[in-house]
Amino acid sequence: MPVHEERGDALLMARAAGGSEHAFRALYRAYVRPVYWLAHGLVGNDADAQDVTQETFLAAWRKLPGMELAGESALPWLITICRFQCANRIRRQQRDRRHTTTAVDDTVPDTVDVAQQVIDGELAERILREVRGLSDLDRDIFRLCATEGFGYQAAADHLGVTHGVVRNRLSRIRTQLRTVVSETESS
Repeated sequence: MPVHEERGDALLMARAAGGSEHAFRALYRAYVRPVYWLAHGLVGNDADAQDVTQETFLAAWRKLPGMELAGESALPWLITICRFQCANRIRRQQRDRRHTTTAVDDTVPDTVDVAQQVIDGELAERILREVRGLSDLDRDIFRLCATEGFGYQAAADHLGVTHGVVRNRLSRIRTQLRTVVSETESS
């Protein structure tokens, strides 16, 4: 089977739904960082973000049987699960605070901002479209460095290119994605 087919999220999800822990670990490695970053942005601290990230992947594991992707990437699905997990955690923390103190903490919202979720979802989709439009090498560099945490040299060794190629291409990719983010924020 060609390497690019083995990386397809739909195939990995189907294998994971069939009980393949290896396939689920591959999905986890591919998306744990973006899910964590979103969780941290929503719950505001490292410990809760780590818990929410684990809860997100646990919920995803449970929902795999019968799950069909709407697109090519599992990230929008995982982002949706993560948002619900964050909202649940925030509500639970608010409830606990109300029961343990008389002071009301207005810094945590009572509801999830649906409009912001739509904007975040649109941004994630725009970023995914942008990443899909990259060359195969650029997509591999982005996946290894931005989502799997490889250093420049480790990614270069893995891909059979030089350290400079990885560093320069990743810099260009990040600039391209920053442009997409700033365009989304200004609209």
